Formats: sequence, C-alpha cells, structure tokens
Amino acid sequence: MRTLIYKRTHTGDPDRNGWFGIYDCMGRVRSWDFDAVIGVGGFGAEPISHGIDGRVTWIGIGPRKLATVGGRGPLVTFDRFVLFDGRGPSFIRKAPRLSRRLYSKNVRILLHDFDDQEQREVTAILRLAKDAKSSRSKPARVRDGRHICRTSKRVKTSPWC
Repeated sequence: MRTLIYKRTHTGDPDRNGWFGIYDCMGRVRSWDFDAVIGVGGFGAEPISHGIDGRVTWIGIGPRKLATVGGRGPLVTFDRFVLFDGRGPSFIRKAPRLSRRLYSKNVRILLHDFDDQEQREVTAILRLAKDAKSSRSKPARVRDGRHICRTSKRVKTSPWC
C-alpha cells in the first residue's frame, strides 16, 4: 500500500469529519498517488503548542479525491479515517525506524523506498484504522474562512503548509 507520511505543524486539516485539504494544507501533495496517509506531529514550537508533537495524529485509508476551484490540490476524503490529534500514540514508540528517518534528517514527507522494517511499522500504524469509519459526507464547518496555515493575510502560504 503506497502510504504518504508527513509531519504536521497544526491541527484542523484534516477536519474532524475526515476532509483533508479543508484549509488547503499540503497543497499539491494531496494530488499525489497514494493509498493511505499517516499524519504525525513535528517537534517545533507550533506542533508543541497544539499538543501533537511526536504523535501519530491521523490516518486515512482509501482516498477519494474531489477537484476544487482555487485550491492548490483536491479535497480528499477516505474510506477509513481516524483523527487522534494530541491523543494519538507516540510515533517514536510505534515506529522507531520511521521516526528516526523522518525526524533526524528533518524530512517533511515520506512516500516510497521503505525498507522491510519501515514497511512493517507503516502496516502496524495503518492497523490502528482498520475498524475506522469513512469520512463524513460533508466537511466540518470552516472557521471564519481563513487559511489556517497563514499567519496573516499578507503572507503567502507555503507549498508545504
């Protein structure tokens, strides 16, 4: 299963209903070819302030992509979706080899070239969502319409939000 693993800096995207890209986070990355997504918290000031540092924060399996107007990538919903945010398991304990690869080299995204041990860790994390329900048919209400990744309206959004 082609699995996208990426470091998150904040909560809110995906929303609680399982819509990834609701604030256009991860932009064009959402259009890449993947079968599952694992979001994990980084270790900077922002992830720490959201309580997601070093945690598995969400899992989506079986993406369904919906084209958007004006976004950098599609909205993505999932056949199975679970949102942990700050209640998620420790990524370092659950996947020591993957976490070392992601955190020690300051990698933002992993998508391919997993060795056998890393693939076993990916599979173990994906099992956490085996009984999860699908994304809901409607996204959660968008907070005041602003892009969550922007610090002000004058700052351009990073393509790696």
